[in-house]
Formats: sequence, structure tokens, C-alpha cells
Amino acid sequence: MGAVGTSSSQPATSTDRLARQMRFALEVDQLKNVLRRTYVTGSGRPENSAEHTWHIVLMTVTLAERSAFPNLDVLRVIKMLLIHDVVEIDAGDTFGYDTAAHADKREREVKAAERIFGLLPLDQAAEFRALWEEFEATATPEAKFALAMDRVQAVMLNLAANGGAWKEHGITLERILERNAVIGDGVPAVWELVKQQIEALMAAK
Repeated sequence: MGAVGTSSSQPATSTDRLARQMRFALEVDQLKNVLRRTYVTGSGRPENSAEHTWHIVLMTVTLAERSAFPNLDVLRVIKMLLIHDVVEIDAGDTFGYDTAAHADKREREVKAAERIFGLLPLDQAAEFRALWEEFEATATPEAKFALAMDRVQAVMLNLAANGGAWKEHGITLERILERNAVIGDGVPAVWELVKQQIEALMAAK
């Protein structure tokens, strides 16, 4: 994984452990510089990935009761979402509908994960990397719900911007529905609601 660090069970290295944690904490501040294609509601400016992260975490707390999974570990979802886009500091934000950019997305993001999580002590680096990989694999209930929050947030902002990035980049209704159908896996009621809104918006263009 490329991580360098030590276990918290070794008091002699506690100063180094704290230094690594603080270095990581400062490094992730750079996520505020990563711009996305979606716009902050009512402002006309692109949101950054840190704003996106805050928004989906708050949405998770708000909408957890709508989860398709009755025993959802909400804290695990929150942890997953807090770190899922950290790799964009190095890899950049990949527009969801950019097929060409997705060709090497995994390669770019793995390299970024190794460097950024590698700033942490070894145990935390392993934990954060495992959470990131869990989100990427989207196999657990928590990862499915996390992905649903990630996708529905972008859908909401595009709807609020009268199509926003969808219309700017000529994205068809079929592609929008195909990409975002996974929302229904995590929060079916939310998907039914926004699906109707997407169809109405795109029919009116």
C-alpha cells in the first residue's frame, strides 16, 4: 500500500504518529481546491470536492432512515464518504459521463490513495485504504448506500441548476438514468422521486 507508519501501541513513536496525523489533516485541506462540474445551488459557481463531501455526509445523517438496508452502519458510511474523494487531490475529479477519462481513473486513483493514505500511521493508513476500497467495490450495504448519497447529491444539484452539467455536456436522459439507477439500490424512495424530476426536466428541454 506504500504506507509508512507505526502502531499506536508503541508509545516511543507517539510524537511521530501525531506528526503523521497532522500532516495528513493538512494535506486533505487541498480537497477544497478540486472543482467539480456541479454548481453550488443558487450561486452559479462550481462546487469543490470538500463541499460535496460535507453535503453527502449531512444527507446521509438525514436520509439514513430511508435506507434499503435495515441494519445500516451509519458511522461506517460517514467514514467512507469522508475519505472517498480524498484521492482527487492527486487524481482530479473525473466527470461521471467522461468515458475517456474513466479509462485510467482506477490507475490514477490507486496511485493517489497510496501516497495520501500513506501519510498516516500504518494502522490508520490500512483502515482508510480499506474503507476507500470498500466504497469502490460497492458490495456492502454501507458502500451501496454511500454511493447512492454520492450520486443523488449530484443529481439534486443538476436539477436545481435546470440541467446544469447535463445540458452543458449534452448528456442524454438515457445516460443520466443509467448512471444514477444505483440510487435505487440504496434509497429506493429517493430514486423514485428524483427519477420523475429528471424525466420531467429533460422532457422540457
